[in-house]
Amino acid sequence: MNTTTYPHPPASSTAPRPRPRMSKAAAWLRVFSDTRVMLGTAGLALLFLTAIFAPWLAPHDPNEQDLLNTLLPPMWAADGLRAFPLGTDSLGQCILSRLIYSTRVVALVAVLAPLGAALVGVPLAIMAGYWGGKVDWLIMRMVDVWMSFPAVVLAMVFMVALSPGLTNVIIAIVAVDWTRFCRVLRSEVLVLRRRDYIAAARLTGATPLQVIRKDIMPGLMPTLLALLSIEMGIAIIAEAVLSFVGVSMAPSTPTWGMMISDGLKSVFSAPYGLIAPVVCMIVTVLACTLLGDGLRKKLDPRLLERVRG
Repeated sequence: MNTTTYPHPPASSTAPRPRPRMSKAAAWLRVFSDTRVMLGTAGLALLFLTAIFAPWLAPHDPNEQDLLNTLLPPMWAADGLRAFPLGTDSLGQCILSRLIYSTRVVALVAVLAPLGAALVGVPLAIMAGYWGGKVDWLIMRMVDVWMSFPAVVLAMVFMVALSPGLTNVIIAIVAVDWTRFCRVLRSEVLVLRRRDYIAAARLTGATPLQVIRKDIMPGLMPTLLALLSIEMGIAIIAEAVLSFVGVSMAPSTPTWGMMISDGLKSVFSAPYGLIAPVVCMIVTVLACTLLGDGLRKKLDPRLLERVRG
């Protein structure tokens, strides 16, 4: 019997070549090459630098009053003065100085409140998503009950029970916003728990804590980073609302919400005191949103698979 054999092409010519593994530096460079990430990072960097160097940037003390120069327009207007670049409020306080010093409260709230909410919400999300059953039911019912109250009203209730101050503001925002981390990340854990590498880790004898630390947490990081960025903007708005109604900080500490409240009293005669803090808040929240959206689209593995496919 004639057994003619035909030569096969070498395996290297038919098998797909593995993609070169991207280094961490190259991966982060790819992330920060996104326009949204760059704009968001630049905006937040400007906020933090302003907060750090506020004493050197502000032309006046934020609480210094000049009753002879009240409700002045910006310096480029007809009656403006160079000593007050953005004008003064109803008490003769420099609007620019108060804006600059307000960034200190904004920066602290934008960093500490999302981190505190994540510290509460992430462990509960992992417990609910990984173990499921009665643990999942109990945690999610608690989240449902907590989220049934309006967030702003609940934060005001906490601030009424507590006293005004930065620490209590952060506690109130954490107590309200931890549910967002828990609900969003719990759904991510449910997806990750069904992956093949999780089952393989269990078969090799890995403990639940080892699976969570080595497999679940790395898979949650893209969503967690994006959620932290978006939560920064939400925390800034929450603090502004609390300070707008007068339950956030002491009157001697300038905040954007307090400036908006004061600017409304003279909005028709001197609108600059209202426009300036509103613009600052919009730009800052927009930077947080751009950063969160950019990180989500650059780090989410499911979105990356769609793009490659």
